[in-house]
Amino acid sequence: MLPIRLQGEAQGTYYSITYFDAQQRNLQSSIDSLLDDFDQTASLWVDSSLLRRVNDNSDSVVNELFATLVDLSAEMNRFTNGAFDCTVGRLVNAWGFGFSKREKLTDETIDSLLQHVGKQPSAVRHHDGTIVVRKADSEASFDFNAIAQGYASDLIGHFLEQQGITDYIVDIGGEVCAKGAKPDGKAWRVGIERPAENRYSSPEVETTIELRDKAVVTSGNYRKYYEKDGVRYSHTIDPSTGHPVEHSLLSVSVVDTAAWRADALATAFMVMGLDKALQFIGQHSDDSGTQAVFFIYSDSTGYKTYATPAFEALIIEQNL
Repeated sequence: MLPIRLQGEAQGTYYSITYFDAQQRNLQSSIDSLLDDFDQTASLWVDSSLLRRVNDNSDSVVNELFATLVDLSAEMNRFTNGAFDCTVGRLVNAWGFGFSKREKLTDETIDSLLQHVGKQPSAVRHHDGTIVVRKADSEASFDFNAIAQGYASDLIGHFLEQQGITDYIVDIGGEVCAKGAKPDGKAWRVGIERPAENRYSSPEVETTIELRDKAVVTSGNYRKYYEKDGVRYSHTIDPSTGHPVEHSLLSVSVVDTAAWRADALATAFMVMGLDKALQFIGQHSDDSGTQAVFFIYSDSTGYKTYATPAFEALIIEQNL
């Protein structure tokens, strides 16, 4: 059976999808429509998106997708003790990692913006089918980027399964969801990127793993950043300080049964840093989504890697 391979753009990045279908259907138009609807709901880069309207307080009635992202974000905020936080939108923009230009920030400005971080929204579903999002802080601005691409990968996977397709791999901007296997029974192979010297460097593979009915998401600080006065500022914002994270962790890859949860955990671990992330994993060793994790971090000699035993079991090739 020949594979169907689709490529395109969504959520400001690429998507790449491969699946095996006995009917050899090309489902790209349907997938593009789903991803476009997703962007109209949850993208900060679409001026008229529902997310932008909610952030501007011009709308509070939302759809089920938006409500689900709110629910899942609040769940991960509780689970990670605040390391994952969708209310950092104003800080992300202020630091220049959103849709607006970077501001001139002072400690006073950051402290002011921090007042609107941490109070989680909720989605209220009414009997008539109407869903309303309630802001705990009217000045809060939501940013679903740390969960949206993962959820979109899951969404496309669910769509393929609804079409009777059980063997596929979906990659949206590096958020990968893989189900089933290839016709020869072999699992899907996914490469984990080696830290790049800068955002323009060609990608190189650090580690290759096999995936079957799992998702893997990598969050890293080596491609999304800006430099000022010789200092490189990470795009990962610590919701407890209002500043970009400052630690040795370069990237985190998380394997989970759901791409949205892997996405959120990878971001949370980047906020925590290596030591706190390992402590968190140890404390939640029985919880799904916290065991198979791969860290790349720097020290005085360069960079090093650490794989939890569950992740190590997935590795089929390590580039030294």
